[in-house]
Amino acid sequence: MAGFLARPQQLPLRLITLLIPLPSGADVPAGLGASPWKLSADVVAEALPSRRQLGEAWHLLVEDGQPQPLTDFVSLLGDGANPALLAACWLWLEGEQLLFRWRHGVVEPRPVDELRRLRRDRRRERLVLERRRHWHEALRRRQPLDPATLDPEHRRDLELLMLWAGGDSTDPLPLELRQALQVAHCPAETGAIRHLMVDLGLWQPHHLPSLARSHWQHGFSEDLLTEAEQLVAQADQPQPGDEHRRDLTGLRMVTIDDVDTRDIDDGLSLETLPGGVQRLWIHVADPDRLVPAGSPLDLEARRRASSLYLAGGTLPMFPECLSTGPFSLVQGRRCAAWSLWVELDAAGAVADFGLQRSWVQPTYRLSYDDADDLIELAPPQEADLLCLHQLLLRRRGWRQQHGALMMDQPEGRIRAAGDEPVLEIVEPGPSRLLVAEAMILAGAVVAEFGRREGLALPYRSQLPTELPSTAELEALAPGPVRHAAIKRCLSRSHTGTQPALHFSLALEGYAQATSPIRRYGDLLVQRQLQAALSDQAPLPEEDVAALLSELEDPVKQGIQISREDHRHWQQVWFAAHQRDQWPGVFLRWLRPHERLALVHVEDLAMDLVAECPEGSNPGDALLLRVLEVDPLRDQLRLQGRASVGQA
Repeated sequence: MAGFLARPQQLPLRLITLLIPLPSGADVPAGLGASPWKLSADVVAEALPSRRQLGEAWHLLVEDGQPQPLTDFVSLLGDGANPALLAACWLWLEGEQLLFRWRHGVVEPRPVDELRRLRRDRRRERLVLERRRHWHEALRRRQPLDPATLDPEHRRDLELLMLWAGGDSTDPLPLELRQALQVAHCPAETGAIRHLMVDLGLWQPHHLPSLARSHWQHGFSEDLLTEAEQLVAQADQPQPGDEHRRDLTGLRMVTIDDVDTRDIDDGLSLETLPGGVQRLWIHVADPDRLVPAGSPLDLEARRRASSLYLAGGTLPMFPECLSTGPFSLVQGRRCAAWSLWVELDAAGAVADFGLQRSWVQPTYRLSYDDADDLIELAPPQEADLLCLHQLLLRRRGWRQQHGALMMDQPEGRIRAAGDEPVLEIVEPGPSRLLVAEAMILAGAVVAEFGRREGLALPYRSQLPTELPSTAELEALAPGPVRHAAIKRCLSRSHTGTQPALHFSLALEGYAQATSPIRRYGDLLVQRQLQAALSDQAPLPEEDVAALLSELEDPVKQGIQISREDHRHWQQVWFAAHQRDQWPGVFLRWLRPHERLALVHVEDLAMDLVAECPEGSNPGDALLLRVLEVDPLRDQLRLQGRASVGQA
């Protein structure tokens, strides 16, 4: 029977120290509390000498320099035969005391130097434990903290946690850090750690990890901003080649954009020639006038490859003072541009075209809503806009007759108003179709010019594909359901240095050329055109191919960031509308074994992934609701249930 509670326990003899033998002939007692010892925890605790007495014993033994048996040591402190005193001293020696070594039944005082070292070590251990306790408590409270109040080790822990929050979990979490996370009730996984970092005030709720690892995150360097300001100051001064620009400032010119667009890179004009021939002009901004190839700003734009348009705003390819300043086609200002003119025949085919560098002066700027109103009302003073609309409808009809796929439908997107998500639905109104068709026309004209001149350009192409039969498509509801059946058959578009068929646009060649402020590839197109028109040597095909290869990674990164941003704010919006439900229509299965499908929600103008009932078919009516949403965990689960009368 062992201990004050006399619990049964088996111990090896080497772990047992004889303090006081039983009197001769005495029976073995049932426990320490029985006669002859009559010991309890309170009695033993009361018998323990004071710290001062123990210290005095240490001084005596240090001076003597000789180890002492336990009974002799206890005799220095009192009655060496007192069971309570013996037990108290034995327990104290077995504990975490520093004054004596206790082994093989002998008490030996520690030397002064060793005692000082042990005390220093003990103090350091206490400090470490105190800092660890402070660290664990900070995590457990989940309140904003200042990393400067932590010791270096725990600041390194925070850095590692931030890496994990950003999705970089290649470095394993140390055991001690995992234990700290357990105190905070935080599993060692990305989403949970993000929540913890947000609670600690170290991670912004709408932070994009992919953006943090990109050229866009830190803006432009001071040197680049200084260079940009110098170019702004030089914009009104003559630049090389200005004398060869054609003055088109007398043309009435309109720009049509979203209300909040500030980098305006295209505009339209209509010119009626003698004989009544109508000439359509497409004007495009000319950044190359101020930013030559190979300059620091040009190389930075190449590293970015494009501007990023996110829910909370724009991250431009060029510094904003340039992209919204002298690069932009601003109303009432004389601007450098590239101008393409096109004449269409009665069917909408290109009858003739030309292009050159120019000076233009936008007459007025319209939002899409304003342009829609003017097209619909057709006031006499805005006859040019209605004519442009009719010309481009003719062109659109020509493409459609040649197999172009027209899948226009409203598009829902989430904007960020501070921390609040706002749903915005973009309708495919007449002015948006007008601008889109004009840009496609410009791309076709540039590609044809490049083919004639043998220019290597970043041509966009798409392989032909077999679409569902007319009967199959007509059996599907028009709009999103039919569009989904077509889209699933289409191949991805491709960029190459030679013109090739673009299947869905129904063009023999196509090159994006109307957004040089926003896309580096479009700027490359302008430079190749300029070389061809000025009898200079354009970049050879192998150099263009190498440049396109260089742009490929930042383009992919930009797409990834945009998708992550879109997905995040979509999740934030659904988190704010968890109790709502929306009517939807089943489009197609994505992973039938997981019951995951694509569902169109007209009220949101979105195609969304949702769990759907087995046996659902395209066109089936569903009712969509949120099952689970957590933006910090990048998590959204939607469920589409059969509508009443559909089950």
